[in-house]
Amino acid sequence: MLELPTTTSFEGPFGIDLGQTTAVMGVINITPDSFSDGGAFLDPQNALLRADSYLHEGAEVIDLGAQSTRPGAEEVGVEEELSRLIPVLKAIRSKHPNVLISVDTFWAEVAEKSLEEGASWINDVSGGTKDPAMLGVVAARNCPFVLMHSRGNSHTMDRLATYKDVVEEVRMELLSRTESAYAAGINLEKLIWDPGLGFAKNNVQNIVLLRNLERLSSDGFPLLVGPSRKRFIGAVLDEPNPNKRIMGTAAVVCRCVQAGVAIVRVHDVSETIQTVRMASAIW
Repeated sequence: MLELPTTTSFEGPFGIDLGQTTAVMGVINITPDSFSDGGAFLDPQNALLRADSYLHEGAEVIDLGAQSTRPGAEEVGVEEELSRLIPVLKAIRSKHPNVLISVDTFWAEVAEKSLEEGASWINDVSGGTKDPAMLGVVAARNCPFVLMHSRGNSHTMDRLATYKDVVEEVRMELLSRTESAYAAGINLEKLIWDPGLGFAKNNVQNIVLLRNLERLSSDGFPLLVGPSRKRFIGAVLDEPNPNKRIMGTAAVVCRCVQAGVAIVRVHDVSETIQTVRMASAIW
């Protein structure tokens, strides 16, 4: 039987206090094919400038990903992922020695090398299912771990968006992955849950999850929600251009603040910071 977290302040385990207001994580995709900013930050200098901007605007965590996880994306493999990621990670860590850097990867070898080079957290879209060695790496390093809900991979996940009760099934599958993490030796106080908006969920299911965030946080784990510019927002707004979904993203962030979500993961940090501040004043 798991002894679930009871604390409401996560400053010690995570490096920042996630119990007071919703923190903002700025996304930097070091890929040529991400859905909204592919190719923009393959150059380490461009990525560093984006990190500088995010931190100036108020981001509390920088999230680096060198493997696109959009629907239909091809896996590039460990070596290519590392060749994209490590120069950017080194550049940001060198200039910003104290910033929290999360690395978005589902490979244990990438996670291990990233942590060696100064990454603070690991963010695994597969929840530790893609690479059986991932949970052991996180346990050995005793680092924060974002455990996301998903099913299948980028080619199969859309076919797996079948639920009788999407909220309860996501919750139970996250609990199952948490059991596996605990069995592997991961400190439960360092786990963050991500419901995985858009990963094996259709547009309606994403909205239902957002309406029921409190049910997902009821087990005591801080939530990270990543709505930024996603397809379901485009569907609601009838907006095919991801870069024109900022206001839709802001509306989702308002809901996240209302529900007490610990972190929102976004591309548009300045606008999100303003949204969080205003929503926090209301709720």
